[in-house]
Amino acid sequence: MIAFLSGTVAALAPDAAVIEVGGVGMAVQCTPNTLSTLRLGRPARLHTSLVVREDSLTLYGFADDDERQVFELLQTASGVGPRLAQAMLAVHTPDALRRAVATADEKALTAVPGIGKKGAQKLLLELKDRLGAPVGAPAVGAPVTQGWRDQLHAALIGLGYATREADEAVAAVTPQAEAAGGTPQVGQLLKAALQTLNRAR
Repeated sequence: MIAFLSGTVAALAPDAAVIEVGGVGMAVQCTPNTLSTLRLGRPARLHTSLVVREDSLTLYGFADDDERQVFELLQTASGVGPRLAQAMLAVHTPDALRRAVATADEKALTAVPGIGKKGAQKLLLELKDRLGAPVGAPAVGAPVTQGWRDQLHAALIGLGYATREADEAVAAVTPQAEAAGGTPQVGQLLKAALQTLNRAR
């Protein structure tokens, strides 16, 4: 079990980072929130979870150990694999997920790509006694709803784009975010922002 990585950020992508540890580049799958804390060429420490499959070894990285623990707990629910667990953490903070489960908030879970109404109901039942109580976080979705622009901007800067380019990309995807309503999905907005930047170059 690889519990954490500590090294230099060698590369950043929309959903992953490469951390150089002792001359070896370790590819780590990350949420947009975690990626936004990383800077190319700077030291980083990520809490990690290794997912072993017959044909692959995939390392998932998190800014803090609470997020890693929630990632692993989510996968104890039937039908939740690492990709879906990561998508849930891309949309909601760990505490927002605890609050959603504690208050049986189906809408918060269906805001995650890949989770429909029936899936949300099933998850609420299965996760009810597993995630624990929220630690006094704001209402579900509030941190992301209020701060998606900041999160997206920070993620683009972390990927090496100039402040002006990040500003323009955030402005370009704002209509998409507002049209979606509810909780903007930062991961999808990041992909859309990168597409607009690639077209502009």
